[in-house]
Amino acid sequence: MSAKGFFSNWIVRNLIWAVAFVGGIVVAVTVFLNVFTQHNREITVPDMLNLTYEESAQVAQAAGVQVVIADSVYVRRLKPGVVFSQLPKAGSKVKKGRKIALTTNAMVSKKVSMPSLVGFSMRQAKAELMSKGLTLGKLIYMNDMATNNVLQQLHDNRPVEPGTQVESGAVIDLVLGLNGEDFRTVVPNVLGMKYLRAVDAVHENYLNIGTLNFDASVRNYSDSLDAVVYSQRPAYLGDAVRMGGSVSLFLTVDESKMPQNAR
Repeated sequence: MSAKGFFSNWIVRNLIWAVAFVGGIVVAVTVFLNVFTQHNREITVPDMLNLTYEESAQVAQAAGVQVVIADSVYVRRLKPGVVFSQLPKAGSKVKKGRKIALTTNAMVSKKVSMPSLVGFSMRQAKAELMSKGLTLGKLIYMNDMATNNVLQQLHDNRPVEPGTQVESGAVIDLVLGLNGEDFRTVVPNVLGMKYLRAVDAVHENYLNIGTLNFDASVRNYSDSLDAVVYSQRPAYLGDAVRMGGSVSLFLTVDESKMPQNAR
C-alpha cells in the first residue's frame, strides 16, 4: 500500500486524530498546571520592615505578593504605623500571590495578656511571644533534664504569671533547661543581615545578644531597623560554643562598611 493510500484509510486517520487530540490535552493540562501552581517559580519575600502599610503594599505588588495587617504592637521608639515584623520573613521563598502577614506599630500603647510558656520549647515560646506582640529577651540557662524547655518566664527580672496584662512589645526573658550532655551550639554568620533578622538568627541558635554597637551613621531608631551587621564578636568560625553565650553585633547604614552581599 502506498503512503497516500495508507494515510487515506479512515482507520489510520482516526487514530492519528485521536493521538493528536490526546497529545493536545496533555500539553494543555501541563501548561494549565504550571500556570496554576506556579511550577518551579518562587518569589523572594521583600523586606518591608519600617515601611508604612501603603509603602509595603507597593513593594509587595512589585514583587508579586500581597500584604495583610495581622496585628499591631506598640514600640515607643518606632514611628507609628510602620511595619514592625512580617511573616514569612524577608528572604523567604514563596509562591506568587502569597499573602504576607504584617505586624504594624500601633498609634498608642496597648496591653496584651501574657501567655503561658512553661513547658514549651524555646522556639515554640519565641513564636508564641511574637504572635502576642511581645519581644524575646535573654535566654537564661539552668541545669535541667529537658534542654531548651521553658522553666520560667520573666518580665523586668520577675516571674510573670499567664494572663497578666503587660505592655505590647514588652521584653520577656526565658529560663530554659540545659542538660549537661547537650549544651553546645554554633555562632551563626549574621554579616550582611539587618538588625532584627540578625537578632532573630542569634536567638535561633540559642544564644543571646551581647552588645549592640551602632556606628555614627545610625542616628535614630528608624535607622537602626535598616542597619546591617558589618562585624560580629565572636566571629563565625563554625566552632561549638555553650548555649546561652553572647554575640555582640556592630551595625551601620553606611554602604561603604557593609559586606558585599548587603549592598
